[in-house]
Amino acid sequence: DPRGTYTCETESRKKRSLQVHYRMCQNCIEVDAPTISGIVITDVVATVFLAIAVYCITGQDKGHMSRGEGRPPLTALGWGQ
Repeated sequence: DPRGTYTCETESRKKRSLQVHYRMCQNCIEVDAPTISGIVITDVVATVFLAIAVYCITGQDKGHMSRGEGRPPLTALGWGQ
């Protein structure tokens, strides 16, 4: 651990001290501007593809009739009165 106070004695017997604060990160990675921009662009592209997929999947039900469509209402059959 390189942290601590270091003392140096010169030829004229003057003592000089230096205090060192050092912080180490053993599992750190360097993140630079191209890496961050790549992550942002990938996120935007993935979001667009997901939105297109959801739009295509939900757009397939437009041509189908619902269960109640095309049947007369229950009041016309004499029910529900």
